[in-house]
Formats: sequence, C-alpha cells, structure tokens
Amino acid sequence: MKLTLVTGLTGLLLLGTIVELLRRRQLREKYGMLWLAVLVVVIPLSLFPRLLDNVAELLGVASGVSLVLFLGIVFLLLVCVHLSWEVSALEEETRTLAEDFALLRAEIDADRAARDELVSTDG
Repeated sequence: MKLTLVTGLTGLLLLGTIVELLRRRQLREKYGMLWLAVLVVVIPLSLFPRLLDNVAELLGVASGVSLVLFLGIVFLLLVCVHLSWEVSALEEETRTLAEDFALLRAEIDADRAARDELVSTDG
C-alpha cells in the first residue's frame, strides 16, 4: 500500500511539474504532451497495481514489473533516438548559419576594403 501511495504521489508531482514547465514555456509542447501521455498511463497503473499484472498476463509477460521494465527501456531508447535526430538537425542548421555568417562577414570586409581604398585614393 505504501509503494502504491508513493508511486501515485510521485506521478501527480511529475504531472504538476510538467504542467508548470509548459505554462512557463520552459518545455516545448511536443515534449510536454509526450510526458503527459506517459503520466496518463503511469498514474492509473501506479494507483491500481493489479491492473498492471492483468495487462502483463494479457500480453503473455511473466509479471507486471517485467513489462514496466521492458516498456521503460524501449521508451527511453526511442527518446534517445529522437533527441539524437534533433541534435543532428540542429548541428546541420548551425553549420549552415556559420557558413552564411562567414560569407556575409567576407562580403562586409570586402566592401570596407573597397571603401577604404576609394577614400585613400580621393584624399
């Protein structure tokens, strides 16, 4: 009973934290919705642990704990793959922006050199 209560309260605390981070715009909506969806599943399962055992039995898994462990690992692997994909896209965007910035800087330097040349020949 204590573990059920602690798990349920932890889920509710995380729910409040996610909502607050979304409200303050410190967490993007797409990630917030993902975590809220996870909590919608986790909170009822934490409050009704027999339900987890029934789901595990329905899926042919030995125990609810094994099912949670497996699904947790799969979920975290998917999050890691997604974040790696996001980082790769950001690296490409950063590289493109750095190249554009370097080209603009070279253009500005060339314009300054031409202007300085023009001023020095007129003066």
